[in-house]
Amino acid sequence: MEERKEKMLRDHLGDYCRRFSFLIPSKWRISNSKPTKSSQPVYKNYSCGEGMVKPTGIFLKKNKSTQAALFPQTYKVFMEEAYNAGICFKLLRELGSSDVPRVKIVTKKLSNMAKLEQAMVLETIHDFFGDNTELAAKHRYRIFQVLENIIFEATQIQDDWGERFLLLALDNMTVETELEDIYQDAASNVLLAMCKHSWPLVASKIEEDFLNGIFPHRSLLYVMGVLCINDQLLTPTQRACWQEQLIQMGARSVQFLAEDEWAKALMFAITKPDRTYLEQSPEKTFLFIYYGMILRAANNSAMVRKHLKLLLETSHHFAKQREGIALTIGLTAERHLDDAWAVLDQFGRTGHLKRTLNNYSLKEEEDTKWKWASSTILLSYGQMAAKAKENIFPWVDNISSRMVFFFRNSNWDDTLKQSFLEATLMLVGAISRNEGAHSYEFTQVPELVDCLMVLIKKEPQDTLCTTTRQQVMRIVSGLCKLRPHLDSKRKSKVLFTCFQSVYKLPLVETLEKHTCLLADPPDIQKLYMDTMNALDELLQSLISENPKSEELHYLLGHMYTWLSSEKVHERQRAVRSCMVLLKFLAQNACLDPSEEFGRIGHVVGMLGMLCQDPDKDIQQLMLEAVTYLHQIFLYQKAGVEAPVLFRNFRENEDVQSLSDMGPIPMPEAPLNASSHIIKAFVKHFSLPQMKDLISTVLDCLKSTLDFQIETAGEMLTVILEDFGPRMDSIADIARILYGHLTAIETVLAKKKVLKGIALLSRFHTQELVESFLEYSLPLERDAINLWRAMGSEKMIAARILHLLLNKLQERPIPGDNNWSKDNINYLDSLAAMNTLYEIQFSREYKEAVQNWYPQLLLGLLTQLHYIFELSLLEPSKENEKSQEEEEMPSPRSTSLDSVKSLLYTSGHWKDFAHLELQGAWDLFSNFSTYHQGVTLIARAMVQNSCSQVKGVLFQAISNMDTKPERDKKVASLIFTEFLNSPVMLEEFPKQAILSYLHQGLADPNPSIRVISLQGLKNVIFDTEKGNLLRSQLPAFLEGFYHDNEQVVMRVMSTVSDVLYCLSQQGAGLHCQEIALNLRSFFDDERNKIRASAINLFGDLVTTMAGKDYYTLKPHVHQALVPLLMHLKDKCPQVVMKSKFTFYRCAVFLNWKLRHTLFCTLAWEEGLSARHFLWSCLMENSNGEFQIYLTQALKYLHSHLRNLKTSAALFIGYTICYYPKAIFQKANEADMALFYSTFEELKKDPEQAIRDFAKRHSIFLEEASKTVH
Repeated sequence: MEERKEKMLRDHLGDYCRRFSFLIPSKWRISNSKPTKSSQPVYKNYSCGEGMVKPTGIFLKKNKSTQAALFPQTYKVFMEEAYNAGICFKLLRELGSSDVPRVKIVTKKLSNMAKLEQAMVLETIHDFFGDNTELAAKHRYRIFQVLENIIFEATQIQDDWGERFLLLALDNMTVETELEDIYQDAASNVLLAMCKHSWPLVASKIEEDFLNGIFPHRSLLYVMGVLCINDQLLTPTQRACWQEQLIQMGARSVQFLAEDEWAKALMFAITKPDRTYLEQSPEKTFLFIYYGMILRAANNSAMVRKHLKLLLETSHHFAKQREGIALTIGLTAERHLDDAWAVLDQFGRTGHLKRTLNNYSLKEEEDTKWKWASSTILLSYGQMAAKAKENIFPWVDNISSRMVFFFRNSNWDDTLKQSFLEATLMLVGAISRNEGAHSYEFTQVPELVDCLMVLIKKEPQDTLCTTTRQQVMRIVSGLCKLRPHLDSKRKSKVLFTCFQSVYKLPLVETLEKHTCLLADPPDIQKLYMDTMNALDELLQSLISENPKSEELHYLLGHMYTWLSSEKVHERQRAVRSCMVLLKFLAQNACLDPSEEFGRIGHVVGMLGMLCQDPDKDIQQLMLEAVTYLHQIFLYQKAGVEAPVLFRNFRENEDVQSLSDMGPIPMPEAPLNASSHIIKAFVKHFSLPQMKDLISTVLDCLKSTLDFQIETAGEMLTVILEDFGPRMDSIADIARILYGHLTAIETVLAKKKVLKGIALLSRFHTQELVESFLEYSLPLERDAINLWRAMGSEKMIAARILHLLLNKLQERPIPGDNNWSKDNINYLDSLAAMNTLYEIQFSREYKEAVQNWYPQLLLGLLTQLHYIFELSLLEPSKENEKSQEEEEMPSPRSTSLDSVKSLLYTSGHWKDFAHLELQGAWDLFSNFSTYHQGVTLIARAMVQNSCSQVKGVLFQAISNMDTKPERDKKVASLIFTEFLNSPVMLEEFPKQAILSYLHQGLADPNPSIRVISLQGLKNVIFDTEKGNLLRSQLPAFLEGFYHDNEQVVMRVMSTVSDVLYCLSQQGAGLHCQEIALNLRSFFDDERNKIRASAINLFGDLVTTMAGKDYYTLKPHVHQALVPLLMHLKDKCPQVVMKSKFTFYRCAVFLNWKLRHTLFCTLAWEEGLSARHFLWSCLMENSNGEFQIYLTQALKYLHSHLRNLKTSAALFIGYTICYYPKAIFQKANEADMALFYSTFEELKKDPEQAIRDFAKRHSIFLEEASKTVH
């Protein structure tokens, strides 16, 4: 029963196989014989696998029990394997379909089947090729693609299958089809895939076909090319063996090169154009390598040169062709360096290349062939360097010089640029890989660097699309390691160029926008970061070659411009580079600890500016950079083993590069980071480092960025406030401060510097005063602000004033042999005088000037005497400049101005008024009248009861004991004049006063003796003397009427002296008589008599001030209008005396606005001044109006035009305010004269007078009609 079932099953299976035999490979076709056990394949279930086609009508899937019931187990396995083989066979047939999407699906299914049943699929493919010899080329091409993928993806293939498919590939690699090279390449790729599993077999077969004396077929060259290009096909060990095999093949192929047919085939294959211009075929790539290997192995120098020359005569139009030629020359140079050099040198100096270098015009067809020959030469030199290894060292300078020559003399384009870059990279790489490079000096390195800088300069500044920048910087990094090192100038050029090229790039977002329209835009983020990393590597290379602190300062100094840039992204890039460099140094402890970090102050100042940058990223980066700098500095300072943070990169070769490190940890910024930094560093600074820091901070005040100015000001404040007391060599620091103060333009920055000077003056007042005096001769605006800043504190202001006075008194004696006008003490004295003059106007010194008034007054007066001794007078009028030009004030004028300003600005304007109105300052223009000027100053203080009389008196007594005669002379003059002050007897008894005078009588200086003798004549020592003088006054009055003018003047002068001697007692009742007589001389025709009478009247008024007021008051009122009229007298002396006497009358009458009155009398002219004086007179008339008007009408009849005009103006003002009064007082003759005078005034040369007369004539007519 069982046998019958088995027979029926066999018959049924046989019938099935016959019906579907076209789907089953020959191996699986069933015979009637019983299958043996060994022939049964292992069962694999593909029913659910991806890519398997479900059986339709061939095999119905049932549950296991049903299947077991229908078929025995052995036949079931056989049926399933046969079925799967049939499906694979069917899929292989479908690869010939024209339905491309279906072909892709089938290809994927076959690949999946091979992953599960490799042997079955490979066997099916092999049988399919054997059973279907007439398949279309495209069909076979697709099967080869599937086969290549299966073999390459397989982890292992049986040796017998490897040999079968190797033969299959070799058989089809040379088959000519309509697909041409594509079909052959597909078959070749199967052979390449077999390299993974059967490399020895493939290598032996390739070598066998190559060395048969026939030029290799293109497909075999293709296989060799892919093996050279694709690194994934071979393991490192296999590749090493393959390279050795290539060398042997090249050596064994030398014999073929001697055969013309083989050599022509080789040259034809090399020069044959590629299918595409962008990519070079693998076979062409290998041919250049193969050609180089053959020439390398050749021993015939002439043959080598011949073939290299032939190779260079081929076209240089395509990039891959140029690279291939260069590669061949490089390989040849490994053993024939002399020959390669000679051929290249000859080629570069002759032929078409020479004409292109000399810009000769080439034909169009020649242009495409030779246009880029220079690029070939550059690449060839690079390959020679790369392949020659250590043998290249003696040739480096020659190669470099030729590369520089071709770079500079060839037509510029991107091809030349890229070729030069690649060649230089190969040259630098070859040198760097050999340890013996440090024993050579490469003189052409600077020239190469210059060429590289040209490359980077030509990069567009607004885009970043290429790797040129990073290539250049990496090449320069390598060149920096060679000897000799770059000089400072060229290194500076490199840094400037690289910083400008990288830092000035637009923002990354902007760079991305510029490339968004490109067909194949680069990854800008990656390209940008690579460029920044290349710049970091350049900086690290420079510091590694010269690991000194001065080199670090040199590198960071070149970043300063970018650290202070107004653009945030530029500052951010510079800060990042700075941080990375300092991190590199801190982690590797590169710097020499035995060398002091001399310019650390400058570096701290530079970096500290950015710790308070508005940009938070810059803040954090800079804080980290300063942290690293602090570690470096402490390590340098201590000179001991570095902390854990420092690592020696020479001991640890596996140190991770900075470009590969993770994100930078961002420290938390303190509230005032810059101050914190300064305090951390400065406590370790030496004096030079401190000066450097201060100078740098001051430089930062010149910044155009407000935040940097503010930060610099804060840093300067911290430095000078916290560390000022410990500073020395203040003179140097003062020079730095002043130098920057004058260079800074912004007001805010100047205020910061001045604040720092004020802080420093707390601790080093004397040193600063001595230093800043150097800049006070002459005194400029910045120096004035400097002195004001120093005096901002009251105590410091007083101390400065005292120091200036001491400097003022350091006056070298002209008779001394060591004296000269360049003497420092002499210059300091003049500078102190200039400074004292200026600070009197400063509110900061107002209180100090008041307190030091006595010392200042005597010091400045003595200084004026000293200048007279030196004969330093003002330039003569013949040499004076025009009024438009500024004149440099002379020492004498400055000293005199100092005395004037001291009186005026310190509140003693009354004393100043007395001197100004009587022209006392002119007495100081000549040494012979100097003592009179000093006397008038003292007299003005006495007459005005100056509050400083007491202080000046004590200072004068103190100066009378000093050795310099000029001090004693000035003190004696003042002391003698102060005898007329009540303060003298209040402070000293008569006996003490006499002792001082007697002391003067014993002085060796005759001038002092005369002064003391005059003092002894004072009436305070004899009261009866006053009565005697007073009794003589009536007799003197008779002398007023003497015919001789000189006698009258001397009499008036004598009366003036008598009145001054009686200043404390007064003239008594004689004052009325004197006043009455003097008023009659106010209108005397003699100029000198008028002047003397007016002046004497003023002396009388001053003498009687506070004594017999009401006795003299009427005479004073009656003198006011005449004095007012004589303000326009034709005689200047009369005018001056009238002003002074008018002012003294106003003081006597106790008028208001006396200060304004003084200013008007002293300096104002014109109608406005006359109107003010008229107003003062009317406001203080006290019922004397009619007298004033009568006097004015009298002067209207004067024959002197000036007085007549003054009277008319006076009456004109009166008409405006008191129209009725003038018509009541004046008669017809007066009015007629008045009208005629106004008509004359309408023709006055002065426009203001003419306008005044016209207006008042109209007003007078209207007033006349109203009154009548």
